[in-house]
Amino acid sequence: QVQLVESGGGLVQAGDSLRLSCAASGRTFGTYAMAWFRQAPGKDREPVSAISWPGSTTYYADSVKGRFTISRDDAKNTVYLQMNSLTPADTAVYSCAARRGSLATLREGGYDYWGQGTQVTVSS
Repeated sequence: QVQLVESGGGLVQAGDSLRLSCAASGRTFGTYAMAWFRQAPGKDREPVSAISWPGSTTYYADSVKGRFTISRDDAKNTVYLQMNSLTPADTAVYSCAARRGSLATLREGGYDYWGQGTQVTVSS
């Protein structure tokens, strides 16, 4: 079992930056691909970014390409999402997810473990 805890969310203005963190605990040995998803009020959850193990391959949703960067520090069992040039459209609850194996995917159903999420609110 793997537990995931997100942090770093908050209220920011358009154009600001935030860095989200997702700390994994439990059975963290072995290989896990990681991803970030987000869900805005009244909308379905959507993929944001994913990273393989050990981090050589990354994927991004078109809406965040060039603005967001995913990375991981396996020594700290933590994955990060650096978000720059935020807009009100980025307002959502951001959740991280982990899947056994090294291959990442933006497909929601491919993940075995989920965090509770952290709120990101971007004001105009």
